[in-house]
Amino acid sequence: MEYRRMGKTGLPLSELSFGSWITFGNQIENNTSERLMDIAYEAGVNFFDNAEVYAAGRSEIVMGEILAKRNWSRDSYILSSKVFFGAGATVPTQKGLHRKHIIEACNQALKRLQTEYLDLYFCHRPDKQTPIDETVWSMHQLIMQGKILYWGTSEWSAQEIMEAHMFAKANHLIGPAMEQPQYNMLVREKVEVEYSQIYKTVGLGTTIWSPLASGFLTGKYANNPEAASRLKREELGWLAERLLQDRNHQIVGDLKNFANDLGISLPKLAIAWCLKNPNVSTVILGATKEEQLKETLTATEVLPMLTDEVIQKIEEILGNKPVHPQY
Repeated sequence: MEYRRMGKTGLPLSELSFGSWITFGNQIENNTSERLMDIAYEAGVNFFDNAEVYAAGRSEIVMGEILAKRNWSRDSYILSSKVFFGAGATVPTQKGLHRKHIIEACNQALKRLQTEYLDLYFCHRPDKQTPIDETVWSMHQLIMQGKILYWGTSEWSAQEIMEAHMFAKANHLIGPAMEQPQYNMLVREKVEVEYSQIYKTVGLGTTIWSPLASGFLTGKYANNPEAASRLKREELGWLAERLLQDRNHQIVGDLKNFANDLGISLPKLAIAWCLKNPNVSTVILGATKEEQLKETLTATEVLPMLTDEVIQKIEEILGNKPVHPQY
């Protein structure tokens, strides 16, 4: 396993990490979750990603129980949570990025994960109802209290991230160190274009999610997948609507043929393609089965195969290279 610094920070993240979205406390049994955590940790993964909203808090409970049972040295891994949606929120104070929810959600996440602090704490979405200065102050205070070490954003616009940085700088506060955007062969604009200046100005780190587009880039949806497949889940309808299109099916078919020509699997090619981007700090993997995780953890072996010629061929198949604005 290789490690990359998270943006301009000194924190080393394993280039492949492991997340529990949809799976822990929801789609798989707890003993499977435990085995997946073991496989990832033994392979050198040092970052485990979670959020308050995942399975309405149950995902964090499951991960916390596993970590307590394993008793791995706390300084050997990086643990995250995210705040915004709440853990089964039913009233307005249980969600958002106002000070009350940020502080209470952090304390609740610490309890569920059975840890004294979070290494990374993400604002899971921008909150249009809360001033950015209130959010920045709240995150800074959590760092000062030792409850979190770094804070960041997820699916924020470049403008929102820079507004947070400008307020932090003007008031001598700690700004966001990382962003967690969706990034894969079919979703590229934010990571490749929108954030391009932020990498240079504030050294933004990125912990990307959905490198396989919720399994779509494995090719398993090509032949009328069973209803239990990830994209057929009710909570992922918004993703299915974007992905399950004829053009995307054609792209995946061509990519799969190209991967076969290279002698590798499509999932490994798709993950290695994400890692090829130097602005990606870590690629978050997800899995429901041991064999899936074992395969994707070997995706780094494909990186030397991604020559300029191979990348050009992939671009021809994708036909979606984002256009950078002329400054």
